[in-house]
Order: sequence, then structure tokens, then C-alpha cells
Amino acid sequence: MNILIINGFEKHVDANGQLNNRLFTEYVRQFKDKHDTKITVIEDYKRIEEINKWLWADLIIIQFPIYWFNVPGALKSYFDDVFAYGIFYGLDYTKYGQGGRLFGKKFMLSTTWNAPTAAFNDNNQFFNGMSVSDILQPTIKALEFIGLTSWSQDGVISCHDVIHNPEIELYLSEQKQFIEEVNV
Repeated sequence: MNILIINGFEKHVDANGQLNNRLFTEYVRQFKDKHDTKITVIEDYKRIEEINKWLWADLIIIQFPIYWFNVPGALKSYFDDVFAYGIFYGLDYTKYGQGGRLFGKKFMLSTTWNAPTAAFNDNNQFFNGMSVSDILQPTIKALEFIGLTSWSQDGVISCHDVIHNPEIELYLSEQKQFIEEVNV
């Protein structure tokens, strides 16, 4: 399997990216010996090389922190730059969203949140019962628009409360489950 692993971290005054980078590094370490693997760090990429990586990959893993309930701005700009019309998608006027050209490829979003787990799927909390995948629907739909499908049911691995109450061993354990599933 060809795996593209993207580090979507963007420098932020209130976060140093230590956990994000550890998760990214662990994906690379675990996959590089078992699969053909390429990496991207969004702070330093070349558009044509990225287009070719996406065309090459069977599975795209995007590791990123959540900034204001969304992907970092640099990751969104990366998508805007790399998702080339005519290569990644075309227009099908009979069924909107059916013009993706990367069919057969899968994605997994691996995210870090400062929001605690209890804030999700609980009507008494801020997110009003929404899940992580509900909140990330714009990103998920963009990936589906270009033809990708999610690796798992919701396509998201999420680590919560990463600044105030980090549970590093739990995060690595959840990541390991996904890695083992891919390596089967």
C-alpha cells in the first residue's frame, strides 16, 4: 500500500505542536518499513510534487491540530493549492459532488483538540451533541468531493484535552489500533 502522511501543523503562539509532531513521527515510523511511504510537512511543499503524491497514494493520513474548530489555515491553503481542477475533480452537472477523480483512495484525519472528550456527544455541552466528525464535515466533504472515502466509519482519530489534561499513552494506544488495522 502507498501511504502519504501529511503533517498539517501550523505554528501558533499558544501551541508548540509537540504532540502533533509525535503522532506524525509515530505514523512515519510505523509505516515506513511495511508500506511505501511519503511524507509532507505543509509548511514546506511544492505543488506539483504534492499533486503527484496524492495521485500515487492509496491512503492519505492527515495529522493536524484543531484551531478554532477547524483545520489550521495553512492546511486549508494547502488543500486550495493542491486540489487541482481537472486532476483531482471535474464538474458533473448531473450529480453535484460526483466529479472526484481520486476514486479507490482512502483518507484518515488524525486530530488533536484542547476540547475535552465530554464536550462531544453530550447535549449539555458546547457542541450540542455533535461528534468530532460532525464538526469536521467541511474537510471530510472536501476529501469526498475529490473522490476519497474514509478508512473508518467516521474517518477521524481524535485526541482530546491535549493541553490541560494530556493522556499521551491513551492517544498512542488509539493510534496503534489504527496502525495495526492498516498493517494487516
